[in-house]
Amino acid sequence: MTTSIAPTPASTRPEPSRRFSVAPMMDWTDRHCRYFLRQLSSHALLYTEMVTTGALLHGDAARFLRHDECEHPLALQLGGSSPADLAAAARLAQEAGYDEVNLNVGCPSDRVQNNMIGACLMAHPALVADCVKAMRDAVEIPVTVKHRIGINGRDSYAELCDFVGQVREAGCRSFTVHARIAILEGLSPKENREIPPLRYDVAAQLKQDFPDLEIILNGGIKTLEECREHLKTFDGVMLGREAYHNPYLLAQVDAELYGAQTPAISRADALRTLRPYIERHIAEGGAMHHVTRHVLGLGQGFPGARRFRQLLSVDVHKAADPLQVFDQAVELLAGR
Repeated sequence: MTTSIAPTPASTRPEPSRRFSVAPMMDWTDRHCRYFLRQLSSHALLYTEMVTTGALLHGDAARFLRHDECEHPLALQLGGSSPADLAAAARLAQEAGYDEVNLNVGCPSDRVQNNMIGACLMAHPALVADCVKAMRDAVEIPVTVKHRIGINGRDSYAELCDFVGQVREAGCRSFTVHARIAILEGLSPKENREIPPLRYDVAAQLKQDFPDLEIILNGGIKTLEECREHLKTFDGVMLGREAYHNPYLLAQVDAELYGAQTPAISRADALRTLRPYIERHIAEGGAMHHVTRHVLGLGQGFPGARRFRQLLSVDVHKAADPLQVFDQAVELLAGR
């Protein structure tokens, strides 16, 4: 479901606020997930899953770039290491109406390493700088970088400063720092999100030593109380798994982190807003679980939560009328 509204020209688009953002997460932050999360928060910056330059330039670009107008503010995360290809992909992102393009220098998986994508690029700061410069020369929207505090074999603070310094010289002004190193051999991506210790102190030192840069903290943040504490040091916070598994946390973001006066949407109303979207998706040949798999985190901490999750994860696949099952799930949320 794409919008019929023409994208706002990049030159007139405001810079997105990165005070609070939801991280790019493979297989999770697809367009259906982002549509749902936007019902909870108007201000949170949302990121796509990582999209490789090859997928955009040699695959079905329209499918990868597809989004609904309501998802804004919205950033596209790219994976790649060819300056020319990244520049071409960034142009596609701008033409599609994205508010920002972000370069992935943090993913530790073997598959992306073999294609010179992700965290392995921290060993090649000059190449990352060339990539950023090529993208910035190609587009008017902001070009940002998401990276680790280091990789095994290149994990000193001096090397981190060298990386950030070279990329800053290429014109990047916003860095999202996952405050763990990545261990590129022997650990899975999941283990790389858990085993290397969090080092918020390293990220804080980076902000102190590069005060002119926007430094966004990522890694291990679970509550809005923690967000408020980190915002005393950093320019923004990015939540990943917690925002996905406990999405109702976003319903308080606008009031607590942006000072919005509008009351938080209820769990039931957040789900009700999805019904027309799901109807359109089904009419286009999609399945309801493409959307509802992302809302299961709403079902926790109240009587009937388990039944809610069962309805949308199990019963929906058996039902002749899945929308009827959806309506039952909404009723279970009423008053929550």
